[in-house]
Amino acid sequence: MSSPPSPMPSVPIEARLAALEEGLDSARARLAAAETAQGRVADELAILRLVASYSPRVDSGDAEGVAELWTDDGVYDVDTGLLEGHRGLTEMVRGDAHQGLIAHGCGHVPGLPVVLLDGDHAVATGYTQLVVRSSRPGRYTVMRVTANRWELERRGPVDATDRGWRVVLRTARAVTDDGEGRRLLGRSREG
Repeated sequence: MSSPPSPMPSVPIEARLAALEEGLDSARARLAAAETAQGRVADELAILRLVASYSPRVDSGDAEGVAELWTDDGVYDVDTGLLEGHRGLTEMVRGDAHQGLIAHGCGHVPGLPVVLLDGDHAVATGYTQLVVRSSRPGRYTVMRVTANRWELERRGPVDATDRGWRVVLRTARAVTDDGEGRRLLGRSREG
């Protein structure tokens, strides 16, 4: 034989509503934190895609595709020369030196950069190896190892479909005994 159920303690409706409200506030805070984290991950992925897209574009001779990675007034400061704006970038890709590398067989092989985000600004620091086909059949040689610092901005109106990350300044220095490349890499913790 079972005993009758004990009576439920009476909890005032105000206390129950306050507990529900507290739970709802906690859920809202967790959701906001998750949305912020998701936004940072999406930004980092977009930046990694942008940096990674440079190599196939430059190695295929896609001058316009390379230029569109930069802002209209963006700069590519490489130790072999300063390229300003879309015009400077397209001229580099179409130039004899670069076209000669492509014709011979080359690859700008990127390493995974370190990405630092700060709102609508970001910095990605890493390496690129310029690999060229050797005169020996089936062989390739690393011609250059370059330290890269990509400074990026997210531009455009918040609701624009073309709002996105673009390179404002890319600084590239060969990793040599002059130390410039090493100093550039040493800035990998600076935003």
